Order: sequence, then structure tokens, then C-alpha cells
Amino acid sequence: MRLYEKPAHVLHDMLAQKEITAAELTRDVLARLDETEGQVQAYLTVTRESALAQAEAVDKKIASGEEISFLEGIPGAIKDNICTKGTKTTCASKILEHFVPPYDATVMEKLRAQQPVILGKVNMDEFAMGGSTENSAYHPTHNPWALERVPGGSSGGSAAAVAAGSAIWALGSDTGGSIRQPASFCGVVGLKPTYGRVSRYGLVAYASSLDQIGPLARDVTDAAHLLNIIAGHDEMDSTSSTAPVPDYAQALTEDVKGLKIGLPKEYFTEGMDGDVEKTVRAAISKYKDMGAEILEISLPHTAYAISTYYLIAPAEAATNLERYDGVSYGERVDGEDLVQMMTNTRTQLFGEEVRRRIMIGNYALSAGYYDAYYLKALKVRTLVQQDYTEAFKQVDVIMAPTAPTPAFRLGEMMADPLQLYLQDVCTVPLNLAGLPGLSVPCGYSSKGLPIGLQIIGKALDEATILRAAYAYEQTQSFHNDMARIGGND
Repeated sequence: MRLYEKPAHVLHDMLAQKEITAAELTRDVLARLDETEGQVQAYLTVTRESALAQAEAVDKKIASGEEISFLEGIPGAIKDNICTKGTKTTCASKILEHFVPPYDATVMEKLRAQQPVILGKVNMDEFAMGGSTENSAYHPTHNPWALERVPGGSSGGSAAAVAAGSAIWALGSDTGGSIRQPASFCGVVGLKPTYGRVSRYGLVAYASSLDQIGPLARDVTDAAHLLNIIAGHDEMDSTSSTAPVPDYAQALTEDVKGLKIGLPKEYFTEGMDGDVEKTVRAAISKYKDMGAEILEISLPHTAYAISTYYLIAPAEAATNLERYDGVSYGERVDGEDLVQMMTNTRTQLFGEEVRRRIMIGNYALSAGYYDAYYLKALKVRTLVQQDYTEAFKQVDVIMAPTAPTPAFRLGEMMADPLQLYLQDVCTVPLNLAGLPGLSVPCGYSSKGLPIGLQIIGKALDEATILRAAYAYEQTQSFHNDMARIGGND
């Protein structure tokens, strides 16, 4: 077994016990990156030289007898909408093709304090707008399990890199499912924390009331440790929670006796792939065997969540993307006057999906339509939140599929954006409510494609969903399976 196949917590122990060196580990992961990147195309920028230098610095520290932190010397990747000082941050858009941030996002400051090895920036849907990573301005990313299929989105590069072994861990962002859905499609663990649990300072904004940074990892243990590192209050983010941060790794026990699990009937809908429903229900029955209590619940406003999300998110996106005008920063396409220059810049340098969402958002916010669309969407968002509040009076966690289907084929949904939007049906409601959610691998489709179980928790109760996911994971071996690049389909 090569080093890239092992999770971070195992590699940490090997480094601490001097069984391997950080340089050896980094070279192994970079070699895997070289083997797979031509097919998977997970990365936009690879920082090879600085990665090796970071690894050598950690080896000197270990050689001197110093203790190392959990992530020290372990190679990972960062989604390309998280600002990294001195390294390009493009959001997979032509309009930011040469943008190099002069500062680090707060999560990067927290990570760098741990001295991990940063391998580079990974691909995504442009400005995080999409569910397949086909909307990148540079190239689509391919699912390591089946190269003609998508890895999910918008954090498709993050999930694909972890699944392929070209990163041990990664950071992504989740606005409507963008960590959890790729995690499901690529057979890795993906965690969207509670809104405000992790600072958004330095995350390039898509929809500010919905965006949240979170980890993608090989297993639940790694996800818990990564959340320990990036969680916490930040004065630079006014929406950041001041609640104390527990030790999430300490929450990982196999005991789920008496845990009350809610199954929302609205999440097991018509049109759901048969393999997904069968596999997810089998996973949930495992909890019953472990002593958990299964209750059917209702989240009656789920049917309105997609419509609500696709009014609120584009409205916030239209506002956030106003600054990309060819003047302040970013690329510029000249024109005969200021108006023509701005028009040329935005028309030629924003992709089709970004332009579509800006137009939807501006329409929803425009005079005469604000009350009919945006204001009404905010009211329905409150109803969605209230559904969860009522449900959590009866249960400790809610379980459902992460996505209604396994990974679909590249190009299959590009001509029908509405079909692609419906892929978010199981993930979007959590973002509207600001709740934490986690996707853990729970099996495969008849074609060998990964399927994820989604575990939803109360606000700021990541510890319980991590515990529930860990208990299930210990009964299975799906997290040990590495993607066989290419696969059979």
C-alpha cells in the first residue's frame, strides 16, 4: 500500500513515530498527482516547490525532537475560491485568471499555523455556481471512479483529489450542497459545518448568507480533526459564531444506542435513483441494529426549498459580483467607453452559468418584483427553518440521501440547467436553515459508483453527526476503498 492511500490520522502517527518522513510522503502524493492528473484534472495550480520545502521544514522539526500537530507535514489541497497569499485564486473564472491575493483567508491562517503541506488549488464550478465542476472556465474535472462522469460540484476538484489520492485532505465550500454532493459522488467524507461555525473571511463570496467552508477527507476521523483546526470565532467575519468549539475528535465513539434518527418522507421522493434509495435505507437499518431509534418525520416545506434557494442565492450573487467590473481588480476587456468596457468585460469573462444567475438575481431584486420574488423567498426560508426546528424536538439527527442519483455523465445535464438544479434537492434545505450536514460513503450503485448517506444535525451540533457517521463507518469498509482511476461503466 502506498502512502497516498492512508488517511491523515494514520500518516500523522507514522510521522510522529519516524516511520516515514514528510518529504517522502509529499513525494509519494505528488507522484500520484502526476499519475492521475492527466485523466482526473482536479487541480488548477500545483505548488510543487513550496510543498516540498514545507515538507522538509517539518522533517527538520521532527528530527530535532519537537512534537508535531495533527496536520503537520500532511499534503492537502485548497478550493480555488479560498484566498491564499502569494498563490493564484481564480474561482475557476477568466475574470480572476491572474489574481494573486495579498492576504490569507482566516482558514488558511489557521491551517498554516499547523504547518501542513499545501499542494495547490483545486478546480471548481466558476464562482461555486454549479453542481458538476463542468462550469469551470479552464477544464472540467473527471470523477476518479468513472472518468466519463462528473465529480459533483462545486467542490468537485477537492473531492476528486481526495478520492484519487492526489491529496490526503482538502477544503471546499458549500452554498447549496457543494461539499456534500461531490463527497457522495466521489466516495469520500464531506462536512458542511453550521453557518458561522467556520469563518468566511477570505472566501470569495457567492451567496453570503449561505456560504460555508468545510473539510473533505478520507474518513470521519480526519474530518473531525480538520474541523477542530478551522472552526472558531473570527473578528474579521461579523457572521462568525462566538460559541465555544468542542474537541470534535473526542466525540468519535461507536455508541449510538438510544440515538433518535428522523427519516423525512419528503427526501425519499419519486424520481430518486433506485440504487440510492436501497443503499441509503440499508445504511439506516444498520443504525437500528446498533440500537438507534428510527422515526419517520415530515419536513413539509422541502418542496419549496429549491425554488427558494434559486431566488436567494442568485440575488446575493448578483450583489456580490457587481464589483467585477474591469476597474477595481481582475481582468479587463477594453471598449470604446466605460459602459462598453464593463459590458465587454462581464460578457466575455463570466461564464454562461454565472451570467444566468446574475440575471436571475437582478430580476428578483428589481423594482416591482422584489416583493413578489425575493421577499417571498425569505419568508419561505423561515418556514424551512421552522420545519427543522420542529423536527429536532423529536429527533437527534436526520438522515437522508446526499444526492438523488450517483454521479451522472459529463455533458448529460449541461443543456438543461433545471435538471442540474434539482440535483440539490437533498442538500439545499440545510443551507437555507444554516444547519450542519455530513456525507459519508454508504455503498455503491449497480455500476460501481459511490453513494453517500447524509446526516443532518442541530445548529452547532457537529459533534453528534460526526459521532453518528463514525459509528456507521466502523461497521463498514467503504472509506478504505480508493477510486480505481477510470473504473467500469
